[in-house]
Amino acid sequence: MEPPSFAVVIPAYEAAATIGEAIESLRAQTAPPAEIIVCDDGSNDDLAGALEPHLEAITLIGGEHRGVAAARNELLRVATADFVVPLDADDVYAATRLQRLGELALERPELDVLSTDAVLLSPGRASGRFNEKTPFATARQAEAILDRCFVICPAMRRRRLLEIGGYDERLRTAEDWDVCIRLILSGSTAGLVDEPLLEYRLGGESLTADRVATLRERAYMLEKAAALPGISTELRTLAARKASRQRGRALEEAAREAVAAEAPDARRRLVEVAGSGAVPPRARLGALLGSLSPRRLRRLVEATVAGSSGRPR
Repeated sequence: MEPPSFAVVIPAYEAAATIGEAIESLRAQTAPPAEIIVCDDGSNDDLAGALEPHLEAITLIGGEHRGVAAARNELLRVATADFVVPLDADDVYAATRLQRLGELALERPELDVLSTDAVLLSPGRASGRFNEKTPFATARQAEAILDRCFVICPAMRRRRLLEIGGYDERLRTAEDWDVCIRLILSGSTAGLVDEPLLEYRLGGESLTADRVATLRERAYMLEKAAALPGISTELRTLAARKASRQRGRALEEAAREAVAAEAPDARRRLVEVAGSGAVPPRARLGALLGSLSPRRLRRLVEATVAGSSGRPR
């Protein structure tokens, strides 16, 4: 049997400084991709110049700036291969990544999601491996995907992505997690090549720096999961509980930031935390006491109204 075909898809926005290295890593693959497709998401830098040496190897599409989820949908519409494999414009594949994904697909043809481990790179240094920080779920994947996105830049069967409607363009962050939730909850299974075959670069600035907005988006994502047709009552209940907790964490984080900045609305935000059933009792009590004098009780608020990593719990 021949391995399936792979389309590597790259959404690019202001990525002229890094995209050349990303594409070079694709052109060096031991099992070359069937397609390399780049979507220029309305960049203002010299992306065209950075792509010039690679024009014979890529398909370039583009338009106005609409965000990463919209760019991913444009790439999905153009791709024709069996699997779509995302690559961010500042990341790099190891030379054997597509070969190893193809081998996994042959070994386990039932899989719709194929992943590898990754090396996480902070500016200037490695900061560990993805699966050390976010363990891959070998069992009970439907429950695990509601807790964490345990695959990184996975190859996904194009037919299944189209069946679930592609990416949610209302999301500014976690659009990749959202699509994996919908794939797995609708019956897909993920597999792992336990080798670090991707260099994933953690930028100094990102959309996830806006923690309150990120938490609210993840609550929305989990609320959607709870409303999916055909899932079990247990999964529906679990998704709804995690969504509620994310709403509570967003309230906590907004209050904590307001207190730290001595913002005029700090007292109102603390009162919201104190009255929310989505917030643990200790944090509600701390917010209630803090609302009496946010500035004076700042240390109490910091100790009880926790900051958030953005991970559902």
